[in-house]
Amino acid sequence: MAKYSIKDLEKLIDIQAHTIRMWEQRYRVVKPLRTPTNLRIYNDEDLKRLLNISLLNHNGVKISKIAKLNDEEIKEQVLSLKQDVLNSGSQVEGLIGGMIELKESTFELLLNRLMNQLGFEDAMTKVVYPFLVKIGILWQTGNINPAQEHFVVNIIRKKLFAAIDSIGSTESGAKFIMFLPEGELHEISLLFYTYLIKKHGFHPIYLGQSVPFDDIVSVQRTYNASYLFTSLITNMQEIPVVNYVNLLSKTFKKQKIYISGALINNIELKRVNNINKVKSPENFIDELIKIKKSEKM
Repeated sequence: MAKYSIKDLEKLIDIQAHTIRMWEQRYRVVKPLRTPTNLRIYNDEDLKRLLNISLLNHNGVKISKIAKLNDEEIKEQVLSLKQDVLNSGSQVEGLIGGMIELKESTFELLLNRLMNQLGFEDAMTKVVYPFLVKIGILWQTGNINPAQEHFVVNIIRKKLFAAIDSIGSTESGAKFIMFLPEGELHEISLLFYTYLIKKHGFHPIYLGQSVPFDDIVSVQRTYNASYLFTSLITNMQEIPVVNYVNLLSKTFKKQKIYISGALINNIELKRVNNINKVKSPENFIDELIKIKKSEKM
């Protein structure tokens, strides 16, 4: 059973800590445990209940009315809300609930509905990507176990491979070498960016997880790619992240290197001209459009 602080809930549910406290005190919506120093501690059941309450509240149901409902009545109303795929905040919270409960049918049903009605790319950028960011918060705070992470990653991973394969060959486009550094295994964002690159008419060369640096050099000698793309999510053990980024920059001086992931946001790049931070999928799509225009000139 995972344990969450009120600050964890604030990040996961998009509700201010003072609002959660008010709901507890005035409406008794949850009854968290207390540490010896009187800090609130929440469990999975508290998180699921607050996720559902938040979904209803964000969709116009007053907290005073929600507080009168039992768990089954709350779930019934939440299920009806999940039909509204245009409410991306509700969908993110719905996916988190499906992950916490480890209910494949619930999680995949919502995911399929999103992709059918929004389209694959919009579903990924507007809902799945924000969901993965929140999963990262759970992972960093130790509140997600390997089973929960593997559960959602494997479902999303299958969707991504199918979407990439459906585009067909793009051998003629500019080449991107797609890789994760040695020891980095979180490939969902790399797969999605591979999809975007291929969809925009370029040729991604997908190397995948935990690629030794010498292998990247070897592949570049063979394919002579114009661009490299990687993602930095996990702290590297063998070499500091800033040193790895500098090594990439110096080794591949003639290539433009795109880097996504939480760790790159904390690095200040000095005198490095060929490294580009990828802040979001929308940000990278703009980059791809610029590359496409420059190639036509």
